[in-house]
Amino acid sequence: MQQDIHPGYEVVTVTCSCGNSFKTRSTLGDANLSIEVCAKCHPFYTGKQKIVDSSGRIDKYKQKYGNRSSKVSSAKSSDTAEVA
Repeated sequence: MQQDIHPGYEVVTVTCSCGNSFKTRSTLGDANLSIEVCAKCHPFYTGKQKIVDSSGRIDKYKQKYGNRSSKVSSAKSSDTAEVA
């Protein structure tokens, strides 16, 4: 490894917008780092995560466009009956 080409790896205090703070090491060069979300307030870690109901979307789609396929098939069958 070459000497004097790497940034310093120093202790940094990380402060979250929720008020939680902890120390870690970083090459940032500044002694303080502000973040918006940490493990104490992120919904995934706190258990307050909302799960998206994808089956509800599928049901909505079938309600909106499900009847369309039956109308199209009946229209095609009547068209072929008239042509023959």
